[in-house]
Order: sequence, then structure tokens, then C-alpha cells
Amino acid sequence: MIRRNALALSLLALLGTAAHAQGYPQKPIRLLVPFAAGGTTDLIARIISEPLGRELGQPVVVENKGGGGGSIGAAETARATPDGYNLGMATVSTTATNPAINPKIPYNVATDFTPIINIAATPNVIAAHPKLPFQDYKGMLAAVKKEPGKYSYASPGNGSITHLMMEMFKLSTQTFMVHVPYRGSGPALNDAVAGQVPLIFDNLPSALPFIKEKRLTALVVAAPQRVPALPDVPTFKELGLESVNRMAYYGIIGPKGLPKDVVDRINAAVRKVVQDPAIRKRIEETGSIIMADTPEAFAKQMREELAVYKDVVAKQKLALD
Repeated sequence: MIRRNALALSLLALLGTAAHAQGYPQKPIRLLVPFAAGGTTDLIARIISEPLGRELGQPVVVENKGGGGGSIGAAETARATPDGYNLGMATVSTTATNPAINPKIPYNVATDFTPIINIAATPNVIAAHPKLPFQDYKGMLAAVKKEPGKYSYASPGNGSITHLMMEMFKLSTQTFMVHVPYRGSGPALNDAVAGQVPLIFDNLPSALPFIKEKRLTALVVAAPQRVPALPDVPTFKELGLESVNRMAYYGIIGPKGLPKDVVDRINAAVRKVVQDPAIRKRIEETGSIIMADTPEAFAKQMREELAVYKDVVAKQKLALD
């Protein structure tokens, strides 16, 4: 009798899961971008949101909530009901660098999220205002070595990926530059283009339009090989700075406890969306590389990046002001 009851319960659970998968989604889905509009995370989210909504049969509505290097928006996703209607964009900033530097961050990356899919990976770039006395990597390195502390750089915020990547760079080159954090790539880029801050370390997709317009000059990129859009710009790897040659990821997560059938439904839908040549082209035109991996692979990558940046924070003795 006990065995029969157990089998019945298992069958009911399977039927319930199947019914949930067939019924989801039944209303619009919110996709929270934890940064201000205009940055790479926002660009990727908006490229996929409309076709993803069509694939799922319900609108996917992008909402921005910046601040705290992405932690404010990420914390909201962590607190959401795990029903698949409140999802968030996950970046290296929100799931690795910010948690690595901020002991008071209001979520635990390992336990408070359900990784769903890594959509794309993007190079990062150090760019300079075109009126600076140097316009290539060699000139920049000579200038910052000659006058430590004279030059400042903008980043999307304290604990962002490019903040800690610049710390990697400073550690590797024994240089010092002043960090000027913003509430996202958009505001940081605005001030860099205006010349309020001489340098910026940013994700390539959001910086590339300004580079193409010659309103910023790319000096060095973090990418597996030279970027086709910037064939004359060296990678950190070429310059002997392998540790800084890291890309950023842009994925989708949900709160902990998100049902597996919902995770699989969203994962499959995103993978189908990025197979569309038009969508793939739009993403790749930003300088990004399509990833579209499994939830398990994305979870592994999140763990690995967190470990890397914890090591940087420890070596540089970094702390939030």
C-alpha cells in the first residue's frame, strides 16, 4: 500500500509539472535590467525581449532599475516570487564582481538565484577621449606610469566588471588611476564622451557606437582575438596581460526555487530566438558572441567568475567606500 501511494504521488507530481509547463506563461513577463538604460545589458535585453515574447506567447517587458553596481535590481529579482513572471538579467557585475567586493550585498549568488541561460558574451574595452595626448595603448601606459593618479576612468559602478577588471590591469601593470563610478554604462559613457572623465573601461557593445563615431578612441580590448570592428586595436592577451583578457556575460536568471519546467521553457525559447539570423545579426553587430548555453553550464560559469574576482579583491585589498 505504501509503495502504491508513493507511485501515485510521483505520477501526480509529474502530471502537475507537465500541466505547469503547458500553462506557462499566462501573463506578461517582467525582465529586470539592473542598470540604467543605454548600457550593454539593456541593449541585449531589448534585442531579445520582443522576439522572446512572441516565442513564449506573452509580452516580455524590460524594466530598468540601476544603482549599487547592479545589486539593487539583482536583489529585487532574488526576492521575487519563483513563478517565472519576474526574471532578471545577470551579468558578471551582479553575480561575481559586486558580490566579491561587497560583503553586505543583499543576496547570495550561490543560493538566491536560478540560472536559466547565458545569452551572449561580450568583449570589454578601454577607451579614451579623443583630445587626450595619447591615442593608443602604449601612449596611455606611458602616461599613467609617468603621472600616477593624474588620470581617472569611468565605470558602470563600484563592483562592476570593468571596475574590477581595471583593478586587475592596475595590479598587472603596477599603475594607478582614479576610479569614477556611475549608475550604469549609459551615464558613464555620456561623461566620457563629454570629456568629463578622460578614460572609460566599458563593455564593447555600449561603447562601440561612440568609437565608430570617433567620439572615443579604443586603446585595448578584452577578447579571444581582435574584434573585426576594431582590427587595429590589440587584445590584452597580445600585450601579455592574459588575466585581464576576460569577457562579460549577459544571461537570464530567476529567483531561487524556479520550477525546472519553467527554466527549460525559457531556455528553449531563448535558444530558438537567437537562431533567427536577424536577431543573431543584431546581437553580433554589438560585438557580442552568442552563447545560448544550458542552465547547468551557466551556473558553473557564474561560480567560476565569482572565485576569480574574490581573488582580485583579496590581492588588491579592495573595499567599497
